[in-house]
Amino acid sequence: MQAAAAAQDLLDRDTPDTVRLSVSDAVALGARALQRAGYSGEDARIIVDQLVDNALCGYKFAGLPRILAIAGDEKTRQGRTPVKTVHETPLSALMDGGNNVGYIVAYKAAEVAIRKAHAGGMACVGAYNSYYSGRNAYFVEKIARGGLVAFHVASAKPRVLPLGGARPALGTNPICFGFPAENGPVIFDMGTAALMWGDVMLHAHLGEPLPEGIGFDEDGRPTRDANAALRGGVVPFGGHKGYGLSFAVQALGLLAGAALARGEVQDYGFLFWAIDPDVMLPGGDFKRQMSELVRKIKATPRQPGVDEIRIPSERAARERERRRKEGIVLERKVLEALQAL
Repeated sequence: MQAAAAAQDLLDRDTPDTVRLSVSDAVALGARALQRAGYSGEDARIIVDQLVDNALCGYKFAGLPRILAIAGDEKTRQGRTPVKTVHETPLSALMDGGNNVGYIVAYKAAEVAIRKAHAGGMACVGAYNSYYSGRNAYFVEKIARGGLVAFHVASAKPRVLPLGGARPALGTNPICFGFPAENGPVIFDMGTAALMWGDVMLHAHLGEPLPEGIGFDEDGRPTRDANAALRGGVVPFGGHKGYGLSFAVQALGLLAGAALARGEVQDYGFLFWAIDPDVMLPGGDFKRQMSELVRKIKATPRQPGVDEIRIPSERAARERERRRKEGIVLERKVLEALQAL
Protein backbone atom coordinates (compact mmCIF):
# COMPACT_ATOMS: atom_id res chain seq x y z
CA MET A 1 0.00 0.00 0.00
CA GLN A 2 2.83 2.40 0.88
CA ALA A 3 4.55 1.75 -2.46
CA ALA A 4 1.29 2.36 -4.31
CA ALA A 5 0.73 5.61 -2.40
CA ALA A 6 4.27 6.74 -3.16
CA ALA A 7 3.75 6.01 -6.85
CA GLN A 8 0.61 8.15 -6.79
CA ASP A 9 2.67 11.07 -5.46
CA LEU A 10 5.20 10.95 -8.30
CA LEU A 11 5.24 13.90 -10.68
CA ASP A 12 5.47 11.52 -13.67
CA ARG A 13 3.58 8.22 -13.68
CA ASP A 14 5.25 5.07 -14.91
CA THR A 15 3.51 3.16 -17.70
CA PRO A 16 4.45 0.15 -19.87
CA ASP A 17 5.44 2.68 -22.56
CA THR A 18 7.89 4.65 -20.40
CA VAL A 19 11.28 4.19 -18.74
CA ARG A 20 12.45 5.99 -15.58
CA LEU A 21 16.05 7.23 -15.62
CA SER A 22 18.21 8.79 -12.94
CA VAL A 23 19.85 12.09 -13.82
CA SER A 24 23.22 10.37 -14.26
CA ASP A 25 21.68 7.71 -16.51
CA ALA A 26 19.93 10.38 -18.59
CA VAL A 27 23.20 12.29 -18.98
CA ALA A 28 25.03 9.12 -20.06
CA LEU A 29 22.29 8.16 -22.54
CA GLY A 30 22.28 11.68 -24.01
CA ALA A 31 26.06 11.84 -24.27
CA ARG A 32 26.23 8.48 -26.11
CA ALA A 33 23.50 9.50 -28.54
CA LEU A 34 25.10 12.89 -29.18
CA GLN A 35 28.45 11.22 -29.86
CA ARG A 36 26.81 9.11 -32.55
CA ALA A 37 25.23 12.31 -33.92
CA GLY A 38 28.68 13.92 -34.21
CA TYR A 39 29.02 15.87 -30.95
CA SER A 40 31.42 14.89 -28.18
CA GLY A 41 33.55 16.34 -25.38
CA GLU A 42 32.66 19.81 -24.10
CA ASP A 43 30.11 20.40 -26.86
CA ALA A 44 28.16 17.28 -25.88
CA ARG A 45 28.35 18.27 -22.21
CA ILE A 46 26.85 21.71 -22.96
CA ILE A 47 24.01 20.19 -25.00
CA VAL A 48 23.09 17.35 -22.66
CA ASP A 49 23.23 19.59 -19.58
CA GLN A 50 20.45 21.72 -21.02
CA LEU A 51 18.41 18.77 -22.31
CA VAL A 52 18.42 17.05 -18.93
CA ASP A 53 17.61 20.32 -17.13
CA ASN A 54 14.69 20.85 -19.53
CA ALA A 55 13.36 17.40 -18.65
CA LEU A 56 13.82 18.05 -14.94
CA CYS A 57 11.80 21.26 -15.26
CA GLY A 58 8.93 19.37 -16.87
CA TYR A 59 9.45 20.25 -20.56
CA LYS A 60 9.28 16.75 -21.99
CA PHE A 61 9.56 17.72 -25.66
CA ALA A 62 12.66 19.84 -24.93
CA GLY A 63 14.55 17.02 -23.22
CA LEU A 64 16.37 14.04 -24.70
CA PRO A 65 13.92 13.71 -27.65
CA ARG A 66 15.59 16.82 -29.10
CA ILE A 67 18.66 14.73 -29.88
CA LEU A 68 16.59 12.99 -32.54
CA ALA A 69 15.83 16.37 -34.13
CA ILE A 70 19.50 17.38 -33.97
CA ALA A 71 20.62 14.09 -35.51
CA GLY A 72 18.02 14.33 -38.27
CA ASP A 73 18.70 17.93 -39.24
CA GLU A 74 20.60 18.44 -42.49
CA LYS A 75 22.81 21.09 -40.81
CA THR A 76 24.16 18.47 -38.41
CA ARG A 77 25.56 16.59 -41.41
CA GLN A 78 27.27 19.69 -42.77
CA GLY A 79 30.71 21.00 -41.80
CA ARG A 80 31.22 23.00 -38.61
CA THR A 81 33.81 25.56 -37.57
CA PRO A 82 34.50 26.93 -34.07
CA VAL A 83 32.21 29.69 -32.75
CA LYS A 84 34.01 33.02 -33.14
CA THR A 85 33.44 36.73 -32.55
CA VAL A 86 33.43 38.66 -35.84
CA HIS A 87 32.64 42.17 -34.54
CA GLU A 88 33.11 43.58 -31.06
CA THR A 89 32.93 46.73 -28.96
CA PRO A 90 33.32 47.04 -25.17
CA LEU A 91 29.53 46.67 -24.81
CA SER A 92 28.66 44.36 -27.71
CA ALA A 93 29.67 41.33 -29.72
CA LEU A 94 28.49 39.66 -32.92
CA MET A 95 29.31 35.95 -33.13
CA ASP A 96 29.43 33.52 -36.05
CA GLY A 97 28.11 30.19 -34.80
CA GLY A 98 30.01 28.20 -37.43
CA ASN A 99 26.94 26.02 -38.16
CA ASN A 100 27.12 24.58 -34.65
CA VAL A 101 23.82 23.70 -33.01
CA GLY A 102 22.32 26.59 -31.05
CA TYR A 103 22.62 24.87 -27.67
CA ILE A 104 26.36 25.51 -27.98
CA VAL A 105 26.24 28.86 -29.80
CA ALA A 106 23.68 30.52 -27.52
CA TYR A 107 25.50 29.15 -24.45
CA LYS A 108 28.74 30.80 -25.55
CA ALA A 109 26.92 34.03 -26.49
CA ALA A 110 25.36 34.12 -23.02
CA GLU A 111 28.83 33.72 -21.47
CA VAL A 112 30.09 36.68 -23.50
CA ALA A 113 27.07 38.76 -22.44
CA ILE A 114 27.77 37.99 -18.76
CA ARG A 115 31.43 38.91 -19.05
CA LYS A 116 30.79 42.17 -20.90
CA ALA A 117 27.90 43.24 -18.65
CA HIS A 118 30.02 42.69 -15.56
CA ALA A 119 32.84 44.70 -17.09
CA GLY A 120 30.83 47.54 -18.66
CA GLY A 121 27.48 47.52 -16.89
CA MET A 122 25.50 46.30 -19.90
CA ALA A 123 25.94 44.23 -23.04
CA CYS A 124 24.28 43.32 -26.33
CA VAL A 125 25.40 40.04 -27.92
CA GLY A 126 24.12 38.47 -31.12
CA ALA A 127 24.88 35.12 -32.74
CA TYR A 128 24.00 33.70 -36.16
CA ASN A 129 24.86 30.80 -38.50
CA SER A 130 23.28 28.26 -36.18
CA TYR A 131 20.05 26.36 -35.51
CA TYR A 132 18.02 24.82 -32.62
CA SER A 133 18.96 26.64 -29.43
CA GLY A 134 16.53 24.86 -27.12
CA ARG A 135 14.92 26.53 -24.11
CA ASN A 136 15.64 30.24 -23.71
CA ALA A 137 15.15 30.08 -19.94
CA TYR A 138 18.24 27.87 -19.60
CA PHE A 139 20.53 30.62 -20.90
CA VAL A 140 18.68 33.46 -19.20
CA GLU A 141 18.78 31.72 -15.82
CA LYS A 142 22.55 31.44 -16.24
CA ILE A 143 22.76 35.21 -16.82
CA ALA A 144 20.41 36.05 -13.95
CA ARG A 145 22.39 33.84 -11.56
CA GLY A 146 25.29 36.14 -12.41
CA GLY A 147 23.32 39.00 -10.83
CA LEU A 148 22.22 40.50 -14.15
CA VAL A 149 18.85 41.39 -15.65
CA ALA A 150 18.51 39.57 -18.97
CA PHE A 151 16.44 39.69 -22.15
CA HIS A 152 16.80 37.04 -24.86
CA VAL A 153 15.03 36.34 -28.14
CA ALA A 154 15.65 33.68 -30.76
CA SER A 155 14.40 34.04 -34.32
CA ALA A 156 14.23 31.00 -36.56
CA LYS A 157 13.40 29.79 -40.05
CA PRO A 158 9.69 29.76 -41.03
CA ARG A 159 7.51 27.35 -39.06
CA VAL A 160 4.62 29.67 -38.12
CA LEU A 161 1.89 31.04 -40.37
CA PRO A 162 1.31 34.81 -40.17
CA LEU A 163 -2.23 35.84 -39.36
CA GLY A 164 -4.35 34.90 -42.40
CA GLY A 165 -1.43 33.23 -44.20
CA ALA A 166 -1.43 29.78 -45.82
CA ARG A 167 2.37 29.28 -45.64
CA PRO A 168 4.84 29.66 -42.75
CA ALA A 169 6.73 32.96 -42.66
CA LEU A 170 7.94 33.22 -39.02
CA GLY A 171 9.94 31.11 -36.61
CA THR A 172 8.52 29.78 -33.36
CA ASN A 173 10.40 32.82 -31.99
CA PRO A 174 10.58 32.55 -28.20
CA ILE A 175 11.12 35.54 -25.91
CA CYS A 176 12.55 35.42 -22.38
CA PHE A 177 13.19 37.75 -19.42
CA GLY A 178 15.31 37.02 -16.35
CA PHE A 179 15.64 38.89 -13.04
CA PRO A 180 18.00 38.21 -10.14
CA ALA A 181 16.34 38.04 -6.72
CA GLU A 182 17.36 37.13 -3.18
CA ASN A 183 15.77 33.69 -3.35
CA GLY A 184 17.00 32.86 -6.84
CA PRO A 185 16.29 34.06 -10.37
CA VAL A 186 12.79 34.79 -11.64
CA ILE A 187 12.45 33.76 -15.29
CA PHE A 188 9.64 34.31 -17.77
CA ASP A 189 10.02 32.31 -21.00
CA MET A 190 7.39 31.94 -23.70
CA GLY A 191 7.18 30.86 -27.30
CA THR A 192 5.19 33.04 -29.67
CA ALA A 193 3.91 29.96 -31.53
CA ALA A 194 0.74 28.23 -30.31
CA LEU A 195 2.86 25.07 -29.93
CA MET A 196 6.64 24.88 -29.95
CA TRP A 197 8.17 23.00 -32.89
CA GLY A 198 9.85 20.44 -30.68
CA ASP A 199 6.43 19.57 -29.28
CA VAL A 200 5.07 19.13 -32.83
CA MET A 201 7.99 16.80 -33.60
CA LEU A 202 7.39 14.79 -30.43
CA HIS A 203 3.67 14.43 -31.29
CA ALA A 204 4.69 13.15 -34.72
CA HIS A 205 7.22 10.68 -33.30
CA LEU A 206 4.68 9.31 -30.82
CA GLY A 207 1.82 9.32 -33.34
CA GLU A 208 -0.32 11.63 -31.19
CA PRO A 209 -2.79 14.18 -32.66
CA LEU A 210 -2.21 17.91 -32.24
CA PRO A 211 -4.71 20.09 -30.35
CA GLU A 212 -7.49 21.51 -32.49
CA GLY A 213 -6.82 24.72 -34.42
CA ILE A 214 -3.02 24.77 -34.13
CA GLY A 215 -1.62 22.82 -37.10
CA PHE A 216 -1.86 23.46 -40.86
CA ASP A 217 -0.63 21.25 -43.69
CA GLU A 218 1.53 22.30 -46.64
CA ASP A 219 -1.56 23.55 -48.50
CA GLY A 220 -2.64 25.77 -45.60
CA ARG A 221 -5.49 23.50 -44.49
CA PRO A 222 -6.18 22.86 -40.79
CA THR A 223 -4.89 19.49 -39.56
CA ARG A 224 -4.40 17.59 -36.33
CA ASP A 225 -1.87 15.26 -38.00
CA ALA A 226 1.52 16.26 -36.56
CA ASN A 227 3.39 14.83 -39.56
CA ALA A 228 1.27 16.95 -41.91
CA ALA A 229 1.93 20.02 -39.72
CA LEU A 230 5.68 19.34 -39.95
CA ARG A 231 5.35 19.82 -43.72
CA GLY A 232 3.21 22.93 -43.15
CA GLY A 233 3.27 24.89 -39.91
CA VAL A 234 1.46 26.13 -36.81
CA VAL A 235 -0.22 29.41 -35.87
CA PRO A 236 0.98 32.08 -33.42
CA PHE A 237 -0.54 32.06 -29.94
CA GLY A 238 -3.11 34.68 -29.02
CA GLY A 239 -4.19 35.89 -32.45
CA HIS A 240 -2.90 39.30 -33.55
CA LYS A 241 -1.00 39.89 -30.28
CA GLY A 242 1.05 36.72 -30.62
CA TYR A 243 1.58 37.42 -34.29
CA GLY A 244 2.89 40.91 -33.48
CA LEU A 245 5.33 39.55 -30.89
CA SER A 246 6.51 36.85 -33.31
CA PHE A 247 7.14 39.49 -35.97
CA ALA A 248 9.13 41.61 -33.47
CA VAL A 249 11.32 38.64 -32.52
CA GLN A 250 11.99 37.90 -36.19
CA ALA A 251 13.08 41.53 -36.64
CA LEU A 252 15.34 41.43 -33.58
CA GLY A 253 16.95 38.31 -35.06
CA LEU A 254 18.25 40.54 -37.86
CA LEU A 255 20.08 42.58 -35.21
CA ALA A 256 21.75 39.32 -34.15
CA GLY A 257 22.96 38.71 -37.71
CA ALA A 258 20.28 36.26 -38.87
CA ALA A 259 20.64 37.29 -42.53
CA LEU A 260 24.45 37.14 -42.60
CA ALA A 261 24.89 33.38 -42.99
CA ARG A 262 22.73 32.73 -46.04
CA GLY A 263 21.30 36.11 -47.02
CA GLU A 264 17.88 35.04 -45.69
CA VAL A 265 16.00 37.46 -43.44
CA GLN A 266 13.90 34.55 -42.12
CA ASP A 267 16.60 32.59 -40.33
CA TYR A 268 18.10 31.84 -36.92
CA GLY A 269 19.43 34.72 -34.81
CA PHE A 270 20.08 34.69 -31.04
CA LEU A 271 20.09 38.07 -29.30
CA PHE A 272 21.01 38.72 -25.65
CA TRP A 273 20.75 41.94 -23.68
CA ALA A 274 22.21 41.89 -20.18
CA ILE A 275 22.40 44.73 -17.65
CA ASP A 276 23.94 45.11 -14.22
CA PRO A 277 21.08 46.50 -12.06
CA ASP A 278 23.57 48.72 -10.26
CA VAL A 279 23.87 50.77 -13.45
CA MET A 280 20.32 51.96 -12.85
CA LEU A 281 20.01 51.50 -9.07
CA PRO A 282 23.34 52.15 -7.32
CA GLY A 283 23.57 50.43 -3.97
CA GLY A 284 22.61 46.92 -5.00
CA ASP A 285 18.95 47.18 -3.97
CA PHE A 286 17.41 45.50 -7.02
CA LYS A 287 17.48 41.93 -5.69
CA ARG A 288 15.74 43.00 -2.48
CA GLN A 289 13.10 44.92 -4.43
CA MET A 290 12.51 41.94 -6.73
CA SER A 291 12.05 39.66 -3.75
CA GLU A 292 9.61 42.11 -2.20
CA LEU A 293 7.67 42.26 -5.48
CA VAL A 294 7.45 38.47 -5.52
CA ARG A 295 6.24 38.37 -1.90
CA LYS A 296 3.57 41.02 -2.51
CA ILE A 297 2.21 39.27 -5.62
CA LYS A 298 2.12 35.89 -3.87
CA ALA A 299 0.31 37.51 -0.91
CA THR A 300 -2.52 38.77 -3.15
CA PRO A 301 -5.96 37.62 -1.88
CA ARG A 302 -6.92 34.48 -3.81
CA GLN A 303 -10.11 33.57 -5.56
CA PRO A 304 -12.16 30.61 -4.23
CA GLY A 305 -10.52 27.27 -4.89
CA VAL A 306 -7.06 28.74 -5.59
CA ASP A 307 -4.36 27.30 -3.29
CA GLU A 308 -1.49 29.52 -4.35
CA ILE A 309 -0.49 32.37 -6.64
CA ARG A 310 2.65 31.32 -8.45
CA ILE A 311 5.40 33.44 -9.98
CA PRO A 312 6.85 32.66 -13.44
CA SER A 313 9.45 29.85 -13.25
CA GLU A 314 8.34 28.80 -9.74
CA ARG A 315 6.70 25.60 -10.99
CA ALA A 316 9.74 24.62 -13.06
CA ALA A 317 12.14 25.20 -10.14
CA ARG A 318 10.05 23.03 -7.82
CA GLU A 319 9.70 20.24 -10.36
CA ARG A 320 13.43 20.32 -11.04
CA GLU A 321 14.18 19.54 -7.41
CA ARG A 322 11.58 16.75 -7.24
CA ARG A 323 12.71 15.07 -10.44
CA ARG A 324 16.33 15.11 -9.29
CA LYS A 325 15.15 12.64 -6.63
CA GLU A 326 12.39 10.83 -8.55
CA GLY A 327 14.18 10.55 -11.90
CA ILE A 328 13.16 11.44 -15.44
CA VAL A 329 10.44 9.53 -17.29
CA LEU A 330 11.18 8.97 -20.98
CA GLU A 331 8.93 7.38 -23.60
CA ARG A 332 10.23 3.93 -24.52
CA LYS A 333 9.93 4.82 -28.23
CA VAL A 334 12.27 7.75 -27.68
CA LEU A 335 14.74 5.63 -25.71
CA GLU A 336 14.82 3.01 -28.46
CA ALA A 337 15.28 5.68 -31.14
CA LEU A 338 18.18 7.24 -29.23
CA GLN A 339 19.84 3.84 -28.79
CA ALA A 340 19.36 3.12 -32.50
CA LEU A 341 20.96 6.34 -33.79
